[in-house]
Amino acid sequence: MSNLFLLLVSLIFIVISSNLFCNALEHLGERLGISEGVTGSILAAVGTALPETIIPILAILSSHSGKANNEIGVGAILGAPLMLSTLSVFVMALSIIPKRGLNGIIKPEHIGIRRDLGFFFIGYGLAFIAIFLQHFSFSHLINVLIAIILIVSYLIYLMFTIRASAGLILEGHGTHADSKLAIQFLGFRYGKISISLQLIVALMMLIYFAGIFIDGVNNVATLYNLSPFILSLIIIPIATEMPEKINSIIWLRHGRDTLAIGNITGAMVFQGTLLPVIGILFTDWSLNSRLSLLSIFLTLCATMWIFIHVIRKDIRVWHFLVNGLLYVVNLGICAYFFYR
Repeated sequence: MSNLFLLLVSLIFIVISSNLFCNALEHLGERLGISEGVTGSILAAVGTALPETIIPILAILSSHSGKANNEIGVGAILGAPLMLSTLSVFVMALSIIPKRGLNGIIKPEHIGIRRDLGFFFIGYGLAFIAIFLQHFSFSHLINVLIAIILIVSYLIYLMFTIRASAGLILEGHGTHADSKLAIQFLGFRYGKISISLQLIVALMMLIYFAGIFIDGVNNVATLYNLSPFILSLIIIPIATEMPEKINSIIWLRHGRDTLAIGNITGAMVFQGTLLPVIGILFTDWSLNSRLSLLSIFLTLCATMWIFIHVIRKDIRVWHFLVNGLLYVVNLGICAYFFYR
């Protein structure tokens, strides 16, 4: 009962923190004069990706790191993009069905989203290729080269995204705040200091309560004796991806489609390029388990499905429901391996 209460309370505060974070981020983007693409794909994506980024790093680099910690770290690295490309967009679609309908149109700024997914394919694809190169005598050198390429590719992605900002603003995709800065209701004057204060406090709250939520999920999972890999592939990403899901739901329900989708795809780029660097350099990245390979395959399928409709400039609500079906397939596969 105490674990369930902990989950409920932390979830409530995650929602509150996400609202404060979104509100401050909109004002920051407007104040800086940047596009919704930069705000969603970089600022929001990196900020809300901190919980799921910290977990695999701590698990893998821990001084007590062993097989279980490596499984948790690798599973979290694989599970984060899988969760974003399947369950996250599925939940987002469910949240707007009453307003837009199954055939409703989702209208993000397509060029930026296409760039996000393209860089994700490059990073995640290289990480996937690295799996099959671990048995060669020169695998260590290959791992270092791939890690460097992944880091450089993310820096190039940042450069392209920021460079495109000015043109997007002229096309009407600048970041605009729809409501008053929340901290002003407490008597603070509007300005850079108050925006920064609210942003920092909201982000700290997000990380803190996400940590509490993760602890609660881990305790519940322990009661059912789940394996470390399945725990990190399914349970932990659900908990750690909570900020992205709630932020994107809030923005999508308010008609801020570029911010909502960019928050998801930007986080995918961050987690598909930088996080695998930790796994490739500090774990046995051979991943002989068929479950891990199937998870990567489902992630690529889900991402390709989104990418196809982004290229067509025709994203419908029901398209994201298909991604939810892929998540159900993943659950079925994990259940099969677990019961075996």
